[in-house]
Amino acid sequence: MAKLYFRYGAMGSSKTANAIMVQYNYQERGQCALLVKPKLDTRDGERIVASRSGLFSPCVFMEELTLEEAKKYNCIIVDEAQFLSKTQVEMLVRIVDDLGIPVVAYGLRADFQGNLFEGSHWLLAWADSIEEIKTVCWCGRKATYNARIMAGRVVKEGEQVLLGGNESYTALCRKHWKEGRLNPEPAPCAQ
Repeated sequence: MAKLYFRYGAMGSSKTANAIMVQYNYQERGQCALLVKPKLDTRDGERIVASRSGLFSPCVFMEELTLEEAKKYNCIIVDEAQFLSKTQVEMLVRIVDDLGIPVVAYGLRADFQGNLFEGSHWLLAWADSIEEIKTVCWCGRKATYNARIMAGRVVKEGEQVLLGGNESYTALCRKHWKEGRLNPEPAPCAQ
């Protein structure tokens, strides 16, 4: 039975790498999985999804996906699902319920202010399976907040959407997000 999966995590929790690996696993078994992302996400270029770890894959825009097109695939994988609209999440539900095709959506749960994104809101409401992909704060605690950084400081005001990577965001635990406290000195890893 097909399901709608929502796998969320803070920035840097390997959501995109996981999405690309799910697509690879389907392909390795001779099945077709389509990777999609919202047109809004242009960080890695058009029609490309790329993880910080170096994995990348071609994709199509969610805005171009139709139910007829979805029928050609064994699975639909969505990256940056927080940017979806309610209507787009409704379409994912139809792909699962009406076509019997599993959908795996990856995204942030909340923005830099701790507010839900529209896509995440509806995925949390309607997904059959919800899974957190965990990452850690610089202090070692579980990171649940996406802190926006400008000029070396945590900022909590501004537009909800500001595309960026490590230069603009970092994952923090609730305590350090509330304090606006970034890692004072990153420790080198032992080799």
